[in-house]
Parts: sequence; C-alpha cells; structure tokens
Amino acid sequence: MAKIAKTTDAKPAVKKAAAKPAAASKTVSIEDISKTILEKLKAASLSPELQSEMEWCLGSYSHDKNPVGLFETSAKALPILKEALTKKTKGITAKLIGDVEKALNA
Repeated sequence: MAKIAKTTDAKPAVKKAAAKPAAASKTVSIEDISKTILEKLKAASLSPELQSEMEWCLGSYSHDKNPVGLFETSAKALPILKEALTKKTKGITAKLIGDVEKALNA
C-alpha cells in the first residue's frame, strides 16, 4: 500500500531578505576630522606650527578623551583650509571644509 501525501492549502514560507543595517551616520567625529585635517595640512605643507599643535592635541585626546583642543585646532585650521581651497591646492576640497564645519557645529 502506497502512502499518499496530504496536500495542504498553506503557502510555502517565503524567505525574507535579511534586514539591512541602518545607514552609517553622516556625522564626522572631531577626532576623525582632526586626523584628516592634519593629513591635508602635511600633504600641502601648510602651517607647520598648526600641524604640531594638532598632533599634540590628538595625542592628548587619545589619553584623556577631552576634545576641547581638537575643536580649537580644527577651528584654527578652517580659515587656512578655505584659503587653500581658493588657491585650488591639491587635496583641499569643498567637501572637506563642509565636513570640518559640520564637526565644529556638532
């Protein structure tokens, strides 16, 4: 005797796509933007004094997590970067300046 499978009216389970992680936040941390500013200042050979001050502040921030110095040096770098943008210095972009302004206003 052969067994006959029962038919059901239930629909087969539909696999749903895995939930996508939420898009990364567009905010830039002051630490990341400070590192970027330092890289750009070094690449363009701009303001060696500010470069050394930023290096010191980044080191200080890594120890005490107090971002005050990073905000101050980034604010000092902003006019230098804007001037470099008007001179069309390689590596200095309007997006970089926008990111710096966002980080300072955050």
